[in-house]
Amino acid sequence: MNELRQGRCLCGAVSYSVAGEPGSVRYCHCTMCRRQTGHFLAAISLKAEQVKIDGAEVVTWYESSDEAERGFCARCGSVLFWREKGSEGLAVAAGSLDLPTGLKSEAHIFVADKGDYYEINDGLPQYAESDVS
Repeated sequence: MNELRQGRCLCGAVSYSVAGEPGSVRYCHCTMCRRQTGHFLAAISLKAEQVKIDGAEVVTWYESSDEAERGFCARCGSVLFWREKGSEGLAVAAGSLDLPTGLKSEAHIFVADKGDYYEINDGLPQYAESDVS
């Protein structure tokens, strides 16, 4: 499936389209993702060139660590993007995509940091940190 996928923030000030294959959904349980979203983050990893953002001037980039920054809508606060500094990659929050997404779940990462109020029992691979070396 090589379709154009679309997504947006809650208020619609930021919308985007994804060209090409987006890959699979990874669930990040790191402390920063949990604090930003209120739970864990479901995201797809892309190359930045695959994503065309309309309303980019409304996206606020927060430097959450020395390695990465998180993009959210400055008007409604919707979590939209994550990117590693110096990388050509861009992660997009899967929940901001319009349905149907056609996406499949792949793995849970940073499960060593997961909240103590839930269990992960969906049978997907689990990694204490990232699954990317």
